[in-house]
Amino acid sequence: MSGGVPNRSSRERHVLRGPRPESVPTLVGRACALVGVLDIAAGVFPRFRHSRMHTMAEVLPGSVGPFAAALALSSGMLLLLLAHGLKRGKRRAWRAAVALLPAGAVAQYTYRHSLLGVLISLALLAPLLRHRDQFAALPDPRSRWRALANFVLMSAGSLALGLVIVSVHPKRMIGDPSLADRLTHVLYGLFGFEGPVDYQGNTSWTVAFSLGALGLLTAITTIYLAFRPEHPAARLTEEDEARLRALLEKHGGRDSLGHFALRRDKAVVFSPSGKAAVTYRVVSGVMLASGDPIGDVEAWPGAIERFMDEARAHSWTPAVMGCSETGGEVWTRETGLDALELGDEAVVDVTDFSLAGRAMRNVRQMVKRIERAGYETRVRRVHDLGEAELERIRLAAEDWRGTDTERGFSMALGRIGDPSDGDCLIATAHKADGDPGPYGDLKAILHFVPWGTDGASLDLMRRDRSADPGMNELLIVAALQAAPKFGIARVSLNFAMFRSALARGEKIGAGPVLRAWRGLLVFLSRWFQIESLYKFNAKFQPRWEPRFVVYRASSDLPRIGFAAMQAEGFVNLALPLPRFLRRRAAAPRPCAHGLAERDVRAA
Repeated sequence: MSGGVPNRSSRERHVLRGPRPESVPTLVGRACALVGVLDIAAGVFPRFRHSRMHTMAEVLPGSVGPFAAALALSSGMLLLLLAHGLKRGKRRAWRAAVALLPAGAVAQYTYRHSLLGVLISLALLAPLLRHRDQFAALPDPRSRWRALANFVLMSAGSLALGLVIVSVHPKRMIGDPSLADRLTHVLYGLFGFEGPVDYQGNTSWTVAFSLGALGLLTAITTIYLAFRPEHPAARLTEEDEARLRALLEKHGGRDSLGHFALRRDKAVVFSPSGKAAVTYRVVSGVMLASGDPIGDVEAWPGAIERFMDEARAHSWTPAVMGCSETGGEVWTRETGLDALELGDEAVVDVTDFSLAGRAMRNVRQMVKRIERAGYETRVRRVHDLGEAELERIRLAAEDWRGTDTERGFSMALGRIGDPSDGDCLIATAHKADGDPGPYGDLKAILHFVPWGTDGASLDLMRRDRSADPGMNELLIVAALQAAPKFGIARVSLNFAMFRSALARGEKIGAGPVLRAWRGLLVFLSRWFQIESLYKFNAKFQPRWEPRFVVYRASSDLPRIGFAAMQAEGFVNLALPLPRFLRRRAAAPRPCAHGLAERDVRAA
């Protein structure tokens, strides 16, 4: 392979990848979920038959049966909650399951007198203890948002399960209470109070204990999650950022996405020699790297190995978004992972760019029309702008973002105007003779990050919604025409997902499968800018550089896709603050504005 990447033997690659560590934990996690369901059923549904054990139990205190039912119910709920952690080999989930399985077995025997239920619980306990060495994964990054999510989900589940508990004793129920009465009884019971529904015998105690256990379980798990120590997601330290900048200074020209490794909401692992690094973020248990490793290509294997070691230590799913063909070959060869073409990056060679010719007619006409409307452009380095103008650009970029959720991860920097990013390029559009807006004559912004010493990579595109259409085309043309003045020979534009499928699917002779795939992509473009980004990029006659996603198994792709959508800001599971509160809470450092989005709003 070109680039001097050392080959590893098949045995070395097998050692690096290793056997799938989640095989035994996955089976144990599924069995744990099954036992949890059985424990819940044992605590919810009435006993189907009487036995000698039932007769002997009559001499026990009256609260033993209801207490055992509540214990079975609580153990089952907790085992269900722990099943996902067990599948991922989490150590804390293993410890909790080892304690809960005997408790569930005791509850099964005491309430139902079921030897089968006891044997099932103990049968799961045996492999847990035997394979305890496979449950060593460290905790994930977490925040107290988890407590709110737990409260909402547990409350909804407790209401639904509580309604079942109240309704499964029709023969012992006094009267015929309505659905509203039953719901009221559930709500009262979750808080430990008597409701409007009455039963004969000890059933009232059983229902009350079970509902109380659900309410207590919801409260305890929420309080635990709210007050446990946080494990925040890793961030780039100043030292890490300095080391990455040193690597980019030497090797930054290799990958157009290299500068985006400096996002401060990413973590980093370095190769043992320190000559290469991989930056990543953990989202929903997926360890997402972006672009190629940073640094000397010969040191990439060491950084990749560290990345995989970190993924194994936490039982994270490893994945790489948007790596180049060279990067994909190294990743797959060194780890045994697979690669799938994700789309193409549009790269324009400045020396070949011209507005002349039939192919550029639409862009040429649009640019001339906008210029006649009184717009002018300015292209400058960040360090050439004054702080007052930079602040105006930051505020405008945030206000024009168009969504409450900040988007961008693999192809966005996440800030604008930081003093450490002085070599970034800013193209702005102005209209002096129009109505001055809140940001004066400023009407549109393009922000480019360095791509080595002779390139630039598009970061964000923002425009005033009241400005004339075509601001993005105007500024891209202005940046390309001004590029030689800054020593820039190549400019990377937007990434076009599934570009080849869209291009081939609209040509003559395309088969039915390809046409159907293109039709689906066009349909999805109503919500995601798939076709529009491709068509926008194609206007500038770029060359297309393929980008790949690297993954472990096909079954991981849906999870990786969902995590990537979260990282890019298309899916937001947290509750955002109102915009006016976010502005007040923003730190004074320029990097705190989080203004990056590699997106087009007016394609």
